[in-house]
Amino acid sequence: SSSDAGDSDSDSDTETGPGDNDSDSPYVEGDIDEDDSALEPRELMARILSEPMPNAEIVGAADELDPGEVSIPEPEELGLVGRPPNTADASDFTMASTHQLVNLMQISLATLDKACASGGFHIPDLNEPFTPLSEAFRADPAAALAANTIVAAALQLAAILTPPQVSLYHAVGGHFKSAAVRICLESNVTEILREAGSQGLHVKEIAAKNGQDPGKLGRFLRFLAVNHVYREVFPDVFANTRISSMLDSMKSTKDIYANPESKYDNTVGLAALVGHHLDEPFKGSSYAWETLSDPETSHSGDPTASAFARAFDIKGTMWDFYERPEEQYRQRRFDAAMQSTLALQPADAILAAYDWKNIAPKSVVVDVGGGVGASAFPLAENFHELRIVIQDRPDVINHAEKVWSAKMPEAVTSGRVKLEAHDFFTAQPMRDVSVFLLKQIMHDWSDEYCTKILKCLRNAAGPTTKLIIVDSVVPYACHDPGADGTKAIAGQVPVEAPAPLLANFGAVNEMCYNLDINMFVLFNSQERTFHHFRLLLSEAGWELTVCVKFNTDSASAQALMHMGYRSVSGNCT
Repeated sequence: SSSDAGDSDSDSDTETGPGDNDSDSPYVEGDIDEDDSALEPRELMARILSEPMPNAEIVGAADELDPGEVSIPEPEELGLVGRPPNTADASDFTMASTHQLVNLMQISLATLDKACASGGFHIPDLNEPFTPLSEAFRADPAAALAANTIVAAALQLAAILTPPQVSLYHAVGGHFKSAAVRICLESNVTEILREAGSQGLHVKEIAAKNGQDPGKLGRFLRFLAVNHVYREVFPDVFANTRISSMLDSMKSTKDIYANPESKYDNTVGLAALVGHHLDEPFKGSSYAWETLSDPETSHSGDPTASAFARAFDIKGTMWDFYERPEEQYRQRRFDAAMQSTLALQPADAILAAYDWKNIAPKSVVVDVGGGVGASAFPLAENFHELRIVIQDRPDVINHAEKVWSAKMPEAVTSGRVKLEAHDFFTAQPMRDVSVFLLKQIMHDWSDEYCTKILKCLRNAAGPTTKLIIVDSVVPYACHDPGADGTKAIAGQVPVEAPAPLLANFGAVNEMCYNLDINMFVLFNSQERTFHHFRLLLSEAGWELTVCVKFNTDSASAQALMHMGYRSVSGNCT
């Protein structure tokens, strides 16, 4: 399989010339326009950085620059490239970087402002609850990229200018923030404040409703208010922010207190996911070092050798743990969390994964570990000629039968969709398969176990069989030389942030690294870089041919990867 799609190799020209503007608008001619929505991300970044920006601070000697010129000088222009950080001129290099960061923010802010004005969007109000409409500006590629650049530059400036001991304790004290969020989540503070209205509520009144000690609760709320999770509108009076509103189950406090076990049932948003993360992974993470320093588990790829298993003193996996009768609440919360994450993903992303319309009629597509068939539904709905097989554990398939009977019974009764119990660590029973699909399966397993899964599929594949993997691809925090040149495959070249930002946009991209550590804690597994995927697949007999990224408003985009059959020996053991 191959594709002509890929990121542009054009380089960004960060020098801009003077611009004339005779209108009342603060923007010069040639600003981002509606045609830019069709640009590839790398082209869009070059377009943004080429835009003149009024009233920007000029960096460089005043007598050497045209007063109307706006520029973001590269370090080599200032003679600072290659100077070691311990030289006397290191402070000059850092000052140049701070000016570059400020200029990046100014240019990106102008781009964001213009995109919002032309699209009728508004920047969200920090003190207003989250709504999907408040994020509408991110649908504009120029606005989304500009916002990411502003945040990355601001965070890097903070890292430069904040005393290092303070920055260190932002990281060291992260578990205290997590504990504070959990206290507010479990005691329903966000729902209480939502019902109180935008004027907020005194901590004594909050405590009267949730049974907490007002003095202690107020301290945790104030700690979170420092980080804009809640706000203190008057001494000891707190209200929601757009961040704390993400914890809202959208249920009434009356209903929650009447049936606390079902708080997360049938909810959308992040409340259930946050509740899960602040419990099992949070507690498991406190045993990460003990797991890595124990010779019995430090180099093991076994899912039972996880930090989670050590923290909860079990001899199995998280799935084994959830099967205990006393863990029904955690199981229900986890199920609700997974459903809410599905709602946050593009519903039809799988349709862009492959050229489905040109597959021969009656071609077989096997969704391996497909759950109840979330990915299969859009395929079955749009491509009636496909023969789709959904494979998973027997209990999951039993549930899937009920789901399909309610949602699309004809697909099953006609034979277009087949539900099959199968362990993907054993020999694959299907033959003459056109496409195997692995959606968010690989990140659940260490390399050792992924290799078993991949070899089982490889042994059942024919010369034209394709494998599609949907998973996160973790960017490096620096430029990847391996993505340069003609050997890079379509989609491999990442969207890199402009200098002096970290290549991966820094902490803007933190979610995928957060997920990676979460997988380590819970399953002794991981997310992977592009090169890690490529090597792992090659060893199992697959050749990575195309990488198609989506969620392009974030540097941590998920990817759809196409694999072709390679002639290599391998066993499903």
